[in-house]
Amino acid sequence: MKFAVIGAGLIGSAAARHLARDGHDVTLIGPGEPVDKTTHTGVFASHYDEGRITRGLDPSPFWSRASRAAISRYAEIEAASGIGFYSEVGCLMAGPADGSQFANMSAVATRDAIPCEGYEGVELAERFPYFTFPDGTVALHEATGAGHISPRRLAQAQTLAATRAGAKHVAQEVIGLEETAHGVTLRTETEALAFDRVLLATGGFSQLLIGDQLPLEVYARTVALFEISEAEAERLHRMPSLIYLHPSGENPYLLPPIRYPDGKMYLKMGGDPEDVVLRGRAELTEWFQSPGTPGVGAAIEALIRDRMPELQIEAVSTMSCVTTYTPNELPHLKSLSDRVFTAIGGCGRAAKNSDELGRLGALILTGEALPDWAQDAA
Repeated sequence: MKFAVIGAGLIGSAAARHLARDGHDVTLIGPGEPVDKTTHTGVFASHYDEGRITRGLDPSPFWSRASRAAISRYAEIEAASGIGFYSEVGCLMAGPADGSQFANMSAVATRDAIPCEGYEGVELAERFPYFTFPDGTVALHEATGAGHISPRRLAQAQTLAATRAGAKHVAQEVIGLEETAHGVTLRTETEALAFDRVLLATGGFSQLLIGDQLPLEVYARTVALFEISEAEAERLHRMPSLIYLHPSGENPYLLPPIRYPDGKMYLKMGGDPEDVVLRGRAELTEWFQSPGTPGVGAAIEALIRDRMPELQIEAVSTMSCVTTYTPNELPHLKSLSDRVFTAIGGCGRAAKNSDELGRLGALILTGEALPDWAQDAA
């Protein structure tokens, strides 16, 4: 049986690796990162970046389980590809003591025996002097199996590991999908390719191929990069990743110093206060070509200065990405037909656990059942 995975991003490349390792005939179809986002008119992805938080702690049992499964295979992926992408610097999850999100996360941590340590008050301030928290903040620190990844290098590692295991890679955009009684025909700009079954891992661009067959909302997101000096980066070299769980559901996140391709050190922070829905190719393209929403960078700068008042910032820049949400905030691991399946909808959480989402997508593509803990996503 011939399988295709459409979308060479984080989830798609992971699915292709798992399928190839299991001995299947699989072709991964999708272009790589564009040389210049500002002029690119093809499909985009949100992994063109060097920083995403990874951790097992999460208020959602599904996402915690998926993350821990993926994290357990990071070393395997790095070894298979020769590409390093994981920095185990730990992650601090903080929030008000009476917040429901923190309570849910603590319950998941206790139920699944996730190794972490609790802090509050003076002890929290002394242990993590980089941050200033509101009174009444409590925190769980996951020192191992957590930190940050380079999503750009993870996608490269998965694709290389997949091809080394026998997968084929067609670095083109799929512009047409036609299901027949005998299989599925996929059209690129240069050729038509025939397969028995297809898995779509197409993220924010999914509706270009499947229309409204699945309920999805694609949101524009602006993140901020704060350039710091080498000396400031050295001062913060033991800083963990941080997420603050607000009762409102807004969870601004902050990554420690990371070296970007331009050679400079940046702290990255996300906390876009706006939910701008993107619909159609033109809106998605215009958004990805832009540096984000004007003014959001200033709002995020206010957040980081509140959290890290002593931080010495050299310059501030912004960048655009998207998040793809489903109604129940679980991925669509579904069958659209007997031949077409989906692994779509990261809900702002997919980068760190993309290897597990790819594995689950590979299961449904080959006709295997999802594990019990993932059934709500089917």
